[in-house]
Amino acid sequence: MSGEHEIEGLMDTAMKSLREMVDANTIIGDIIESNDGVTVIPVSKVYCGFVAGGGEYGKYKDNMPFIGGSGAGISLQPVGFLVIAKEQVRLIPVCGSTPLDKAIEAVPIIAEQMQNLFKKEGGDS
Repeated sequence: MSGEHEIEGLMDTAMKSLREMVDANTIIGDIIESNDGVTVIPVSKVYCGFVAGGGEYGKYKDNMPFIGGSGAGISLQPVGFLVIAKEQVRLIPVCGSTPLDKAIEAVPIIAEQMQNLFKKEGGDS
């Protein structure tokens, strides 16, 4: 390696692999267009990790003997969808923690409780 230490080569290889895994299409997904003019774009959160290390052992002679390693990892988490319709842009989150989602989830429970209440009132009269 012309003037370059072996650890630099390990780091370059890991970084090139990481660049191949993560690009703009990883974070912002492929555009989905419907027949009625609605456009949906998936959005994700990406976490990346990178590590490299090495050292010489024994007698140091011409950068040898060298031992080293490197690695990279990636985690992809869906965040939501950008929905574009009729000049409006909305972000619909994937997690079900919005107040609207909680209200929608509660509808069947409330309906069942109301049915039980009406049954009790109807049975007592």
